[in-house]
Amino acid sequence: MPNIVDPLVGRIAARVRAERERRRWTLAQLADVSGVSQAMISRIERGESSPTAVVLGKLSAAFQLSIASLLALAEGAQDEARDDAQGVAGVRRRTDAAEWQDPGTGYRRRQITGPHFPAEVAEIRLPAGARVPYPAAAFAFVRQVVWVLDGRLTFHDGDTVHELDAGDTIELGGPADRVFANTTDDECRYTVILTRGAQP
Repeated sequence: MPNIVDPLVGRIAARVRAERERRRWTLAQLADVSGVSQAMISRIERGESSPTAVVLGKLSAAFQLSIASLLALAEGAQDEARDDAQGVAGVRRRTDAAEWQDPGTGYRRRQITGPHFPAEVAEIRLPAGARVPYPAAAFAFVRQVVWVLDGRLTFHDGDTVHELDAGDTIELGGPADRVFANTTDDECRYTVILTRGAQP
């Protein structure tokens, strides 16, 4: 599969480091706020470890970004240069899009829109049996819609559980602890459409 995992590890490392340094936080401070160990954050920032979706969720929550925003910022690093050179509008080939894979669950994410587009659209492939939880803070400052394309998604929105089939959508309200789960024997493919609200 083209551009999977390795090209993004370095960009995710740089983005996590940049977000931490922008806030003038030490590794210890980020560890305290996120609940991710200082050693793990250090390995991520050095590009020695590919973080899981759960770890990225905790880090994005600490930065008050959605996980989609954190990954889009990392993925957009190479797109920025291309867009500046070629203009924002235009065709983005499937082979040009970096795809991030969670080493823990096999969850795969591909950014559909470029860094200058006013909404973020990502395609997610959730393997059979995978379960990815995110803390409420990962959903702060965003409006988000989940649209199931193939398969079935069991979506925990706080204490409420929704069984979503192909073609179903859910528009998310205020921040809540959420879980994306695939309890079937087949892959689930869905799209996340996100717009940003006020951010710190």
